[in-house]
Amino acid sequence: MVNKIDFSEVYRLYYKRLFHISFSITRDLHLAEDVVQESFIKAMKKVDTIEDEKKMGAWLSVIATRTAIDYVRSERKKKAVLMEQEMLECLGKEMKQNVEEEVEFELLTEQVNHAIGKLTLEYQDVLKLKIGQGLKEHEIASVLNLKPSTVKIRIYRARKKLKLLFLKQICA
Repeated sequence: MVNKIDFSEVYRLYYKRLFHISFSITRDLHLAEDVVQESFIKAMKKVDTIEDEKKMGAWLSVIATRTAIDYVRSERKKKAVLMEQEMLECLGKEMKQNVEEEVEFELLTEQVNHAIGKLTLEYQDVLKLKIGQGLKEHEIASVLNLKPSTVKIRIYRARKKLKLLFLKQICA
């Protein structure tokens, strides 16, 4: 029976199904991948026990379901691993750098928003949609009922005015 079953074909046919089952139980992409791999390994070891090849999908699904449940149970039982003091200090230093960068980014964002507030409404509208919402020029044009060329011009002029506002702020 083992010689008849081409496991690469079985893998290709049932991988998505088993991944979906695994992910629905584990709710973790990487863990679901591990479950699928482990399920196929278990299936390969016990392939001689399958009686009807037509039931291969159901058989694999049961293996994946039980394996996923086992993985979830084992993850719950795991306790936190103690780290060495050096590792903790290193992580602390890295975290401080990230916090500083985040604070600087927030301050910059606040300054940009304040400067945008000083612009005329027509420039504020296009910049808020461009920067805040991440829309493209043609999308902004449809939202504001403008021509795409008008939107491009307004974005260009608004950026130019923002640049002047920031240069004045730096020089002052």
